[in-house]
Amino acid sequence: MFTSDKSLFNLYKKKLIKKFGEVDIESNAQPFNFTDYYKEEIGENLIQKLFSFSTLIRQDELAEIKIITNDLENNNIDKNIKKNTIHHKRKINLDPGYIILDKYILASTKNGPSRIYLNQGIYAEITLRFINKSFVPCEYTYPNYKTSKYIDFLNSVRQKYKLQLKENSNKNSIL
Repeated sequence: MFTSDKSLFNLYKKKLIKKFGEVDIESNAQPFNFTDYYKEEIGENLIQKLFSFSTLIRQDELAEIKIITNDLENNNIDKNIKKNTIHHKRKINLDPGYIILDKYILASTKNGPSRIYLNQGIYAEITLRFINKSFVPCEYTYPNYKTSKYIDFLNSVRQKYKLQLKENSNKNSIL
């Protein structure tokens, strides 16, 4: 998620936890200064945090999750936020995605040459591929996801995911 108002991180984190379960890994806040694309809509001096949720999802849930996060962005804004943040359409941007062992996928409402239509106006894009023990950006990957901070964070999420898969496999073999 990214915003120009750092105080929104905890508010939206709580909203996301209600929808998707507990956060198991959270990045530090970091500047999101890779583009001016969101300046008019969200504001200046954007900062970003990444969150990983402990509940695993099915890959076919991504479109529905993006619709939920779009609703949170656009329709579920507290009155206090509207008073304190002036003239911007959205206060925050929420970009859900998921990790599987060989890639990181992001959801988007925008079509593009590297995006595949899922349903309900939602597209998916392979943002990073896992090659030689680390995530590697694609040629079209957004600049923020090409940085070592993002890649290191997502590598740690992938490691946690591998452990979850192993734990789930062990549970299934016991039953």
